[in-house]
Amino acid sequence: MWKKKYKLLLGLFIFIFIFIFIFYFFKKEEIEQSVNDKKIEENFSNSNIIKDIKYVSKDLKNNKYIIEAREGEIDLNNSNVIFLKDVTAVINMTKNDEEITIVSDFGKYNTVSFDTIFSKNIIVNYLDNKITSDYLDFSMQKNLLIISKNVVYTNPDNILKADVVELDTITRDTKIFMHNTKKKVNIESRN
Repeated sequence: MWKKKYKLLLGLFIFIFIFIFIFYFFKKEEIEQSVNDKKIEENFSNSNIIKDIKYVSKDLKNNKYIIEAREGEIDLNNSNVIFLKDVTAVINMTKNDEEITIVSDFGKYNTVSFDTIFSKNIIVNYLDNKITSDYLDFSMQKNLLIISKNVVYTNPDNILKADVVELDTITRDTKIFMHNTKKKVNIESRN
């Protein structure tokens, strides 16, 4: 009889010990998690600036798009949009194993669609071509670069000045034109 009571008391003691241990351990972990979450929320709500950012994305054709910036600021009205400073972007085309590099002072990047608007002091390099401008709109879904405002397109043979250059990043088809159909694209031969 005494052995039965002893076993029951020992079992009850072990049960209480395990219960207290589990309760204390999980409560402590919950408090630590709560404190960490609060710190993250405080940091996020006090600042929407991100330093040294890099985004890497791929499209359905496995083309890779890498965009880096010295600094980014999350748009308070749309958290999918980040305003960038000192931007460098690289588009790696898997079909023809080529690379397009874009450098600009500023950018506006959509983290969902990957569409990017580059502005001020833009330099685009691909193959033997260099394009400078003040505005570039890149759509990853359409595989299209629309370059405008003070466009100068340079290759080994020519220097072209135009209002707009459209470049299909897949086919490399390029359209160079003026907004006003009465004006002509200015072409200077380098030879």
